[in-house]
Amino acid sequence: MVKIIQTDQAPKAIGPYVQGKIVGDFLFASGQVPLSPTTGAVIGETIEEQTKQVLSNVKAILKEAGSDFDQVVKTTCFLSDINDFAAFNAVYETAFNETFPARSCVEVSRLPKDVKVEIEVTAYLAD
Repeated sequence: MVKIIQTDQAPKAIGPYVQGKIVGDFLFASGQVPLSPTTGAVIGETIEEQTKQVLSNVKAILKEAGSDFDQVVKTTCFLSDINDFAAFNAVYETAFNETFPARSCVEVSRLPKDVKVEIEVTAYLAD
């Protein structure tokens, strides 16, 4: 069974995709960038501000799926500048209660709307 996850508490998809899908016991959430769920505008100028907004968007999708950051098993993080790695990590780790997921973090040449960060998550829902 596949269930589409959609919430007004996270930005609408800006392309041909959905915010997330539950497949079996897993949530696969599309990458989130620092957009306001209400206006679609980029929130924040610094990596810290943008990461905080991205995590807020991810949290809303997790909540809609009946989950939270403790259930996240894998993240993929995209940074437009790997020099932001330490500052990004300082904000990123606040979302997790020492139940850190597996993670990949890479620098990319460009992200949608020229933001500094994008995060996608996979969460296990069967606890």
